[in-house]
Amino acid sequence: QVQLVESGGGLVQAGASLRLSCAASGRPFSNNYMGWFRQAPGKEREFVAAIWWSVGLTYYADSVKGRFTISRDNAKNTMYLQMNSLKPEDTADYYCAVATKFSREVASYTYWGQGTQVTVSS
Repeated sequence: QVQLVESGGGLVQAGASLRLSCAASGRPFSNNYMGWFRQAPGKEREFVAAIWWSVGLTYYADSVKGRFTISRDNAKNTMYLQMNSLKPEDTADYYCAVATKFSREVASYTYWGQGTQVTVSS
């Protein structure tokens, strides 16, 4: 069992940067996968980025490639999402999650955090 807590969201202007954190606790795990998703009002949950924890391999949605960077700190069991050049369309609740495989599909992820709100004004 893994517990996930997101933090770092807020209200910023277009073009600004934010760094989201996802702290994992509970039962330790290794050779697993983690990802970031976002959900805007009235929209389905959307894949943002994923990381193969043990090797650091990353994958991004086309909409954020070149602007967002996913990373992790093994010692802290913490995952980060550095978001640069934010746009109003990035406004959403951002969630971190754990999966049993490297995937961009919501159904692949077993554990989810509560989410952190990101609002980008024009």
